[in-house]
Amino acid sequence: MTAVEEDLAGSWAAWHAEREDTLRAPHGWLSLTGLHWLDGQARTYADLPGTWRAVGGAVEITATAGDGVSVDGEPVDGTVRVEPVDGKPGVLVAVGQRRVEVIRREEHLGLRIRDPQGPTLARFAGVPAFPVDAAWIVTGRFTPWDAPRRLDVDTVVDGLGFHPTAVGTVSFTLGGEEQELIALGGEGAELRLHFRDGTSGHSTYGGGRVLRTDAPADDGSVRIDLNRTLNLPCSFTAFATCPLPPAGNLVTVPVEAGEKTPV
Repeated sequence: MTAVEEDLAGSWAAWHAEREDTLRAPHGWLSLTGLHWLDGQARTYADLPGTWRAVGGAVEITATAGDGVSVDGEPVDGTVRVEPVDGKPGVLVAVGQRRVEVIRREEHLGLRIRDPQGPTLARFAGVPAFPVDAAWIVTGRFTPWDAPRRLDVDTVVDGLGFHPTAVGTVSFTLGGEEQELIALGGEGAELRLHFRDGTSGHSTYGGGRVLRTDAPADDGSVRIDLNRTLNLPCSFTAFATCPLPPAGNLVTVPVEAGEKTPV
């Protein structure tokens, strides 16, 4: 192994370890134990105290002080209203050690239960991945659109849509073939490439994977390190509502790099 290969392997191993540490967070994606969609009827759910119901674009929670439910650190004694934002992380409601994430997806309101004692988190033993290889690092070209565009994509939940913001396209050559993917906006100026490829549904998750890039350079060039391609939360749990890739975001060669389907 050359010094360059050793540096690449070492930096990837540190990145991968940090990724797995993030997944082990007590209330992270692996802690999910339930997903419940609400309607206008006040109901109890899955051994949760109090009642929960959808009212317009908000959720009303009714509980007594002895139930141990709190919002923003304040115990609920009566009825409170929380208003999650469509497509964003939900409002976390504390119930003992658990967190009930109140989410909105389009007009649908739901509860995701995050339990640090949940079985998926308890049995997590790491994320399998392909061997790191410098051949999967290429330089692409980012072409921004005149203005960001709101996309309509399906999700892993039948009948539920998602509406990410796309900012342009990224083109690159892989396996001797030209590729072009719609790029989604990320944190700051980073880009997110959400795609399927020839491994999807075989050695990798069928709903696609996602790669975050650094901000493009002034000349539009962007480093694409496919060794850092990530699984979506829904590859780990049935209680996520992940979007599917934008139409046409298909890499025409098998990307045997990055994370594999979790065990």
